[in-house]
Amino acid sequence: MMVDLDLYASEFESRFMEDTVTYYHQEGTRLIKELSVPEYLKHTDKRREEEGTDRMDEYLDMRTRVPLMEAVTEQLIYVKTTEIIAKGFDAMMDEEQTEPLRILYDSLNPSKELVHLRTAFADYIKRRGTDMIKDPKNDATMVSSLLAYKTKLDGVLSKCFNHDALFANVLKESFETFVNTRRNRPAELVAKFIDNKLRASSKKNSHEDVEQLLDRVLVIFRYLQGKDTFEAFYKRFLAKRLLLNRSASNDAEKNMLAKLKTGKRKCGPDFTKNLEAMFKDIEISVDLNNSFKSSKEYKQQGDMQLHANVLAQGIWPSYSMPEVMLPMDMMSYQEAYEKFYTAKFKGRRLTWKNSLGSCSVKAHYPSGTKELQVSVFQTAVLLLFNEKTNISYKEIESATTLDERELKRVLQSLACGQHKVIKKLSAGPDIQSSDQFIYNPEFTAQSYRIKINTIQQEQTVEERKETQSKVLINRQHQLEAAIVRIMKAKKKLSHAELVKEIFAQLKFPLEASEIKKRIETLIDRDYLTRDEQDNSLYVYVS
Repeated sequence: MMVDLDLYASEFESRFMEDTVTYYHQEGTRLIKELSVPEYLKHTDKRREEEGTDRMDEYLDMRTRVPLMEAVTEQLIYVKTTEIIAKGFDAMMDEEQTEPLRILYDSLNPSKELVHLRTAFADYIKRRGTDMIKDPKNDATMVSSLLAYKTKLDGVLSKCFNHDALFANVLKESFETFVNTRRNRPAELVAKFIDNKLRASSKKNSHEDVEQLLDRVLVIFRYLQGKDTFEAFYKRFLAKRLLLNRSASNDAEKNMLAKLKTGKRKCGPDFTKNLEAMFKDIEISVDLNNSFKSSKEYKQQGDMQLHANVLAQGIWPSYSMPEVMLPMDMMSYQEAYEKFYTAKFKGRRLTWKNSLGSCSVKAHYPSGTKELQVSVFQTAVLLLFNEKTNISYKEIESATTLDERELKRVLQSLACGQHKVIKKLSAGPDIQSSDQFIYNPEFTAQSYRIKINTIQQEQTVEERKETQSKVLINRQHQLEAAIVRIMKAKKKLSHAELVKEIFAQLKFPLEASEIKKRIETLIDRDYLTRDEQDNSLYVYVS
């Protein structure tokens, strides 16, 4: 009737809207204080449903729907956006309260207030993520925590924010920001995490589980700026898996290489080319060993077996070479293989890396025969007990010529570890130069095959420092090469212009102080000079 008489708009609607604004302003002000944020958002959703459907159908003309819904949302959500976010956003994210988060997003979209939700999302990701990675005490679980965190954020993006492209970009940029606040350590830990999953000890996981997990880890890898750090550690870990026969699956290793080689998360071509060459060396070594076993050099030896891996220099990581005096039987096998190899490949020379070798040794105890999987260094010590059952530290040191640090590590693993295959006569966990060791007749173990060479598999402090040092040296070379390349092309640049070009070309983390140091080095070496009229300009020296 009111519509027909043209009274609806002039006499009713304007007053109705004024009262609606006042009512919901007062209700919002009161309830935001009384209710938790999730409760408040659920209440606003209920109000919008009531106003948008129930009352529209019963009492109001359809022309009122749009201004009515705008008024309700304005008073309950828009003017309270900052307060809602400050009071409850972090808690809703922490507790993964997807329903109230979805209501908040739907209520704000597509208003200009949505930017506040994006900002809160970005701040939350960076703040919680930084807390996750900044404490070295959390390093052991960092990658697992990052994977769980990324899964949680992806869930919020899909369930609450409707896969909004702007929110997806916020997630990507914020994750990348916080995960690089510790520069190189996350990249190293990602490489270590992958190493753990590709080791034989992870066979309990199905192939599909490992594949899916590695795909998720590579998403984290994509965000890392220090990919050169990842590459250096991944290469070292892969080398140990291959040389110590600790890979869970050759197919899994090849699949991982393919993942690193292709797609958005790929590594550099030189890196993957080196990895492919490492696999090739192992395959060639299998053929060489088969040929060796058919040779006259092999047939002249005793009942031991030798499998040698021939590694191309420059492809594999470099290793320290502690000296060891091998037992005569082991040495004769090495000499036989070397004679076979040099006869087959004229002009080539072999250098033995005994620190990387492993052995299977049969040990006879009153409780039964066991197969000990040990390192070459451990083997050199154990075989001494075939001659004497009671040997002093000094005698072992003299017989093996191992340095003090290496020898104490070996004796610790054999006499003080989980499997005490020899016995230290003195009390205490530490190895002393005055110690005496005996064959342990009381040794027992349920398994026939016993792994004791785990110290070989673990990364030592020295190895880690060496890898880190090589990464830094490589970065220095790349930085200097980039500076020379840029200046050769540009001829003359200001410091700010040069720094901008460097950051555009190099993808690893850089400090301004390091750039300045490399520039000064190049000036000292006459690659660059300062402009005579303007000292702030660099000039390329041709």
